Amino acid sequence: MALRPFCSTLLHRRSALSAATALGSVAACLVVSQPKAAFAQFRPQTMHINTGRSSSPDDPATFQADKVDYNDVEHTVTWTGNVQVWQGDHVMRADKIVYDRDTGVIAARGNVATVQPDGSVVYAHYAELTGGMKDGIMLHVNSTMPDNAKLAANGMRRTGGKVNELSRVVYTACEICEKDKTRPPFWQFRAFNATQDVEHQKIDFRDAYLDILGIPVIYFPYFSMTDPSAKRRSGFLMPGITPHDRYLGTYITIPYYWVINEQSDLSVQGLFATRTAPQITGLYRNRLNFGELNIRGGVAYDTLRGQNYTNNFGQPVDSGSTSHGLQGHIFASGDFSINRYWRGGANIKLASSANYMRDYRVPGYGSDVLASNAYLEGFGTGAYSRLDAQYYQGLNQGVIHNTDLPFVLPRYTYSFTGQPDILGGRLSVDTTDFNLKRDNGVSDQRGELQLNWNRPFHTKMGQQFLLTLRLDSMVYRAKKLYQQPTYYNSVHTVVSGQVLPTIALKTNWPFVRSFEHGRGTQLIEPIVQGIYAPNTGAGVNDLIPNEDSLAYEFTDSTLFSLNRYQGTDRLDGGLRGNVGIHANWTWDGHVVDLLAGESFQEHITRDRLPNSGLDHHASDIVARARFIPTQYFDFTARMRLDPHTTKINFGDALFSAGVPHFHIRGGYVYEPVTPYYYFATNYRAYSPTQLYTQQTSELSGGGSVDWRNWYASAFSRRSLSRKTFVSVGGDVGYSNDCFGIDIMYLKQYTYVGGQQRNSTYLVTVSLKTLGAFGLK
Repeated sequence: MALRPFCSTLLHRRSALSAATALGSVAACLVVSQPKAAFAQFRPQTMHINTGRSSSPDDPATFQADKVDYNDVEHTVTWTGNVQVWQGDHVMRADKIVYDRDTGVIAARGNVATVQPDGSVVYAHYAELTGGMKDGIMLHVNSTMPDNAKLAANGMRRTGGKVNELSRVVYTACEICEKDKTRPPFWQFRAFNATQDVEHQKIDFRDAYLDILGIPVIYFPYFSMTDPSAKRRSGFLMPGITPHDRYLGTYITIPYYWVINEQSDLSVQGLFATRTAPQITGLYRNRLNFGELNIRGGVAYDTLRGQNYTNNFGQPVDSGSTSHGLQGHIFASGDFSINRYWRGGANIKLASSANYMRDYRVPGYGSDVLASNAYLEGFGTGAYSRLDAQYYQGLNQGVIHNTDLPFVLPRYTYSFTGQPDILGGRLSVDTTDFNLKRDNGVSDQRGELQLNWNRPFHTKMGQQFLLTLRLDSMVYRAKKLYQQPTYYNSVHTVVSGQVLPTIALKTNWPFVRSFEHGRGTQLIEPIVQGIYAPNTGAGVNDLIPNEDSLAYEFTDSTLFSLNRYQGTDRLDGGLRGNVGIHANWTWDGHVVDLLAGESFQEHITRDRLPNSGLDHHASDIVARARFIPTQYFDFTARMRLDPHTTKINFGDALFSAGVPHFHIRGGYVYEPVTPYYYFATNYRAYSPTQLYTQQTSELSGGGSVDWRNWYASAFSRRSLSRKTFVSVGGDVGYSNDCFGIDIMYLKQYTYVGGQQRNSTYLVTVSLKTLGAFGLK
């Protein structure tokens, strides 16, 4: 064994001798030592196959074999028995390798295998290579690639180490049956010949068939694909064809993908339709060390004209004057880290018209608005700060116009929560300040300061207390208060404000016991809260604008809230007490959770939204219940009951049930009014519109099933108050290790821009490593 280092060193010192003489010397040394396995190093030409990223010819190549024979007459060296040759990160194995010193040809026989740096393996029965392994032939070739892709051919010719020409080729990404390897895979490509461009990482098939379960389905005179070993590569992507669309007619999409560099790329797509002019769209992406940037946009000459209509408020809407001609959109987003404490970014969404988005299926159509913002935010210990600007573009003129939407520049938010002080309490400071402008409506500025101090403590009897001291203070400067959303009888610029101190004490007294020999617990928890603040009448008569408190929600989730409005432009004042009872039983995976409560108030604010639940000194009763009797079923319901009329003013319920491979779900929601429409009508001068007073009563449900490789699902949403469906849909599909097909259907019954969308059908076929084919 001591001879091995000597022989290896001998080769390095004989750089002036020929490779053949060096190999002969090594063979002689190995014959004398007679080890179980021959092992040495030499410096021939590059010893690997199937890569354009060759190791340096000066790198030492190492071989290992059971036996080495040197034939001085034929000038050959033969390795036999479990031969392994590797150079750098390339490995070659065979039962027998013969090296001809005169011609430089290497012939490998029997179980020939080469392992590439990317992990792919090429197998062959016989390989004859020359020119530093850059030229040669291989017979009965098969190769394993990334993503379980496999390629087989009767023969392969390698030229220049960059191009592999294959004959009688089969390609698939499906698993091969272990019991019967002659059984065809789920899908495969069969081609008369193919060319593998190693340098540009692509494979071109000619005279090819796509077989499904061994049956030819589609014939391709020519088909090109990216080599599975390529992570990203420029080129055309799979085109799409849609036979019929309500606005586009028949149209095709041709996408192209361009790899700019390792951190950025660009996707460009052309859309060609029979009913309108073409459209071109693009998506630019850039991933930086300190953030990311995405820019999506498009431009088209839209020849379709929108139709004028009358919305549900009885107002005429001109939908066609600016919705045709040169149109476009841009959606851009970016997030960038400045340092460990600060980051900034923007999210921009702009379109020339909603009809253009509808005609060309731009994502986002169907929403009420497109929202844009730019921000700068910082994070600290217990603190958060954000400065931003906001802009909105209306899409559904049947509900809201662009002139009604606000432009906010700037808006500043700050929040701080301190550490416990010497009294055991914790102080928090919050503010949200903004400058807001509307073309049609109130324009105002707000400055806010909110101080909150919480002090929790408990008694020896287990009672838990929370003392809260809070101070809300706001100052406003507003004009056009006679317009939406406040509709005050004031035409002057107004400076106003409000200050509201609040003190609250909340106590919870949980009673807990165990049962079922410790496997279950029972909780009974009375909750009582007292709140006092000056009665300001919610500020509705003080000419105070209202930007963030248009909706009022009194449910189980806000029963113990100091302010039950969504924001702070309106505040709950006066003396009130809240009581509730919480009960919970948990055992062996079963759960029953109940909550019921009521609010008692000294002062009543009559100018709240109707059906708020707070029209009397004793409020509506709010309740919540959750049941999980088994792991296969759960049910949650909430309600608000008027004790004076026994009417339900709010209710919703959700359930979910299922066993392995089958699941159903459903829900119901009920509310007497739709408070959103206060935004669009002068409710102070006129009674609420019929749209406002219409009930919300909707039922939804769906189910899904899967079995082995099959799956299906369906859903439906129906408005019981309007006696019509809102949406229905479903999908069914099949998927295995290399193939997937999905058929989806969607129908939406809502009207946007005075028109209703047609049903949408989408068929998607996915072939692993090749991509997805879609048909709408």
